[in-house]
Amino acid sequence: MRDTYQEQLDELASSLAGMCDDVARAMENATRSLLEADLQLAEQIISEDIKIDDVRASAEHQAFGLLALQAPVATDLRVVVAAIHGAGDIERMGDLALHVAQAARRRHPQSVVPEEIKPYFAEMGRVGVALAEKAGQVIRTRDLDAAVELEADDDAMDDLHRHMFTVLMDRNWTHGVSAAVDVALLARFYERYADHAVAVARRIVYVVTGQMPGPLAV
Repeated sequence: MRDTYQEQLDELASSLAGMCDDVARAMENATRSLLEADLQLAEQIISEDIKIDDVRASAEHQAFGLLALQAPVATDLRVVVAAIHGAGDIERMGDLALHVAQAARRRHPQSVVPEEIKPYFAEMGRVGVALAEKAGQVIRTRDLDAAVELEADDDAMDDLHRHMFTVLMDRNWTHGVSAAVDVALLARFYERYADHAVAVARRIVYVVTGQMPGPLAV
């Protein structure tokens, strides 16, 4: 019975780590659709978002089942609680990748992002994907060092997000208000995506140490 219970906990963690992989690929492809004005790829991301929602629902159902039937305590209880909250964070990451793809679709065949700032969004995409992949690694390994690194890695996204506002406020901006709104919203999507990846890492710190999620410190 205990072996089956542990297998269920491991399966729950595996589902969440797999979700991280899924949202990493979603953001990678969403960024491509944004930079290349690729309508077909944007449509694919939009249609596949339901799969991430379904995995979250399944993970939550499994977690609540463990609470009801196994009455977990100590570390096991923290695993289940972190899984319930973490599934929501990861699903939100998928939603933010979806928003990027929807922006690409909405402006097609024009590009949402002016040519001169595409490199910044390419870097935002790269950083976001790396954060999601590392979050999956942290779930699989419960590596506290990697969890701490993830918050430091997020600083790069914060810097890019702040820089976007410098670009938008520059007197040399010539692309108008509509483009400025699009760029500001997109930058926010990437910044929030990274924040949710950090939140996942914080929940693993909670699982391992028993400390409630907050600023990462080990």
